[in-house]
Amino acid sequence: MPYDPSAFPPFAVTVDLVVLTVRRHALCALLVRRGEPPYQGRWALPGGFVRIDEDLEAAAARELAEETGLQVQDPGSGHVGAHLEQLATYGDPRRDPRMRVVSVAYLVLAPDLPSPTAGGDAHSVRWAQVDTLSTPGGGPVRDGDRPAPLAFDHDRILADGVERARSKIEYSSLATAFCPPEFTVGELRRVYEAVWGVALDPRNFHRKVTGTPGFLVPTGGTTTRQGGRPAQLFRAGGATLLNPPMLRPEI
Repeated sequence: MPYDPSAFPPFAVTVDLVVLTVRRHALCALLVRRGEPPYQGRWALPGGFVRIDEDLEAAAARELAEETGLQVQDPGSGHVGAHLEQLATYGDPRRDPRMRVVSVAYLVLAPDLPSPTAGGDAHSVRWAQVDTLSTPGGGPVRDGDRPAPLAFDHDRILADGVERARSKIEYSSLATAFCPPEFTVGELRRVYEAVWGVALDPRNFHRKVTGTPGFLVPTGGTTTRQGGRPAQLFRAGGATLLNPPMLRPEI
């Protein structure tokens, strides 16, 4: 059968970002209020169209910087910064009312990120606690007392990103991406508690993380930033997979 270009109409590619951080001991996601149609005035994930001359990760970093003022660190720089990984691809033909749009979503994890600054086509931007935004099934965002789903299919993308983070910290060292370069076991425990939404026994947790080969490395320093007695400081070890894993408690 000969190739027929009309059978393959053009479509656009976008990137969407699930940006998660831990602020005030709660897992928070970055949202932007759309300043243009469609869904003008609705909250959404940061993102936008991929330019003809850029790859997907470059587009993700550019959109994050343009809409929020936040930067994704270069993994090859040796600097401990935001973790960036591809999450999933979303291609429902009806996901964007403008045209056929396929979106490649990215998950960004970082320590307590600063307050973002709106830019590009974002009217405003904010951090919002995940437990007020969505459920694994894609629950509603509440804007005041009025239920307001996120624009496009972003409820689903957000839920997928949160579940990716929750599951990956079970078997990988990804939880340290939410921590500063040097951190205490208590600070790491609060990351697990914020991401999983559960309270963990401090002694049990300390025994597990310090006894997992390659997970944590003592720096030799201490800190009193949590108050009380000086606490030992650690940095992330070389292990990427945890053996045994840190299993999520059943709720």
